[in-house]
Amino acid sequence: MSHERAPYIPAAGHDLLLPLYDPVLRLLMRERVFRTRFLEQADIHSGHRVLDLGCGTGTMAVLIRQQRPESVVVGVDGDPRALERARRKAAQASLPIQFDQAFADRLPYPDRSFDRVVSSLVFHHLTHDDKLAALREILRVLKPGGWFHLADFGPPVGRYATLLVQLTNPNERLRENLGGKLRQLCSDAGFTSVQDRGHHNTLFGTLTLLAASAAS
Repeated sequence: MSHERAPYIPAAGHDLLLPLYDPVLRLLMRERVFRTRFLEQADIHSGHRVLDLGCGTGTMAVLIRQQRPESVVVGVDGDPRALERARRKAAQASLPIQFDQAFADRLPYPDRSFDRVVSSLVFHHLTHDDKLAALREILRVLKPGGWFHLADFGPPVGRYATLLVQLTNPNERLRENLGGKLRQLCSDAGFTSVQDRGHHNTLFGTLTLLAASAAS
């Protein structure tokens, strides 16, 4: 059943803020630390096809290709301006990465196309229905036994993160994440084993790390 997609929100929240997106993540989210940890958890092997869903400006896709040079990496995002930056990053690093423009609930790939799908800092932008639709699409494009790895805002861990939530007024999309609903959404979409892989605290709040497998 199709659903009406909510208005699209660019990675930086507004196109005018896009030039600040990478510097802010580097400085305020200990980005290199969490992305390196995220990559290690994805357990990408030689020959794996990897989809970076909501790739934004391409930071994660480039890191995967640098650290796992024998993998095939594809990045997909709905923001054409972010994709322009992603393509420039890959070209500057001389890395062959395919970047496509599409939305998470309508991926332009055949069934069972990828061994891994990774997504970071995307799902808090999506409504409940869009999250569920995206997860079903991820499951569709994963090969049997493949894994989906997710890094996004989740339940606060520690006094600072808890206070931050109390002092702000998160919108409905973010409240679902903060309430720990991502794991159940993965199960509702049809993933089998859904695992908590820890958390990463930032100045913007706590990121939760999840892994979910497609049935073999």
